[in-house]
Amino acid sequence: MIAIVDYGAGNLVSVKKALDWLGQECAITSDPASVAQASKIILPGVGHFAATKMLLRTGLQGAIAHAITREIPFLGICVGMQWMFKGSEESPETTGLGLFAGECERFPTNVKSPHVGWNRLQLAASSRLLRGVPPSSFVYFSHSFRAPVGETTVANCEYGGRVSAAMERGQTFGVQFHPEKSGETGLTVLRNFCTI
Repeated sequence: MIAIVDYGAGNLVSVKKALDWLGQECAITSDPASVAQASKIILPGVGHFAATKMLLRTGLQGAIAHAITREIPFLGICVGMQWMFKGSEESPETTGLGLFAGECERFPTNVKSPHVGWNRLQLAASSRLLRGVPPSSFVYFSHSFRAPVGETTVANCEYGGRVSAAMERGQTFGVQFHPEKSGETGLTVLRNFCTI
């Protein structure tokens, strides 16, 4: 079963509908024990980075971190991906999981923020998550803070400079865009995750 983590922030129903359409057994849950037993975990996210504090308070962070050490496939979406870094300028007092190096920062003032709408993916490295995604595919973004480009970046986009659009290391994945709102390309990404 794929656990869709409910911590009070995220497009939970949209993600579940996409997985249901793909024929995947999944459930929305806020129970750490259910997350710990899941075959795969998805952490959606919408809104303020401070919402991720709830993961620590409820025991969900520990369940997720332990699952990652056991190499259970994990996918963070939008704020869920940003949480995989050390933190974010959006909420300096909130600590991320620290799986990826660096912190998320606000977009520069020369572009409109939030970055909302469709943007092209620039594939930066081979990726199991993005297998079958054509170069320059459009995906849907909605975010005011951006993740740094680093060695785990497998796709980026241009918006006030290069922005990490997808990260991958081992069984751990993150996408800044919303696959559940990105049409066939987004379904391909979710389908790939489900088969990892």
